[in-house]
Amino acid sequence: MLHEFLTSHRTELITRCRNKAAKRFAPSKTPAPIDHGVPLFLQQLVETLRHEQTPPGHAVAPGSTPSTSEIGRVAGLHGAELLRLGYSVDQVVHDYGDVCQSVTELAGEQDTEISAVEFRILNHCLDNAIADAVTSFGHARQVLINDQAETLQQRLSLYSVEHRRLVDMAIQSYTAIKTGTVGLTGATGTLLIHTLEELRSLADRTLPEIRLAYQSCSITLHDRASTGG
Repeated sequence: MLHEFLTSHRTELITRCRNKAAKRFAPSKTPAPIDHGVPLFLQQLVETLRHEQTPPGHAVAPGSTPSTSEIGRVAGLHGAELLRLGYSVDQVVHDYGDVCQSVTELAGEQDTEISAVEFRILNHCLDNAIADAVTSFGHARQVLINDQAETLQQRLSLYSVEHRRLVDMAIQSYTAIKTGTVGLTGATGTLLIHTLEELRSLADRTLPEIRLAYQSCSITLHDRASTGG
């Protein structure tokens, strides 16, 4: 039976899935491996197959069979984790496709037959897992985009407020000096110079941070558009 085959070759299947995933990246850009997505899915698949293939009249321990919602919940966590580790939405789909391909390849090598019913159960579980993982990935990415946009907006707002304050101080200082009532070398002149130095420091300190936040937000939006998210 397929659940026995999956149990016996669990480690080999996980290794094959990881190797397939690694081949989709350049060696220097391979994201960190994930230790719960595919392994947990295989475990849930084994439990589902065992339940479906239990002969009538044989009791099944309560809670021993994962429900569709539980498979979806775990897949959702997997999708969010893939985003955090730098994967794309394509990788979410490929990850579960690797499971199906690894199972069928290894079954062929071991001359293990997969029945039509078992293959239907496998595809059904994969379909649910992919749908929930992709949905979770998309939601997590939208939250990330919103957070990045909010961070950029906050930095721009703070920079704008501080920039306006310093410019106003510089204008007021210059106006006072222009009237001739105070000298350029006095306290007001010193304040003007100090304010201009603060303006330069503000730009040097803040603009690179804003630029990085903008680039990060733009890259995320570009990735979203290119993947149809």
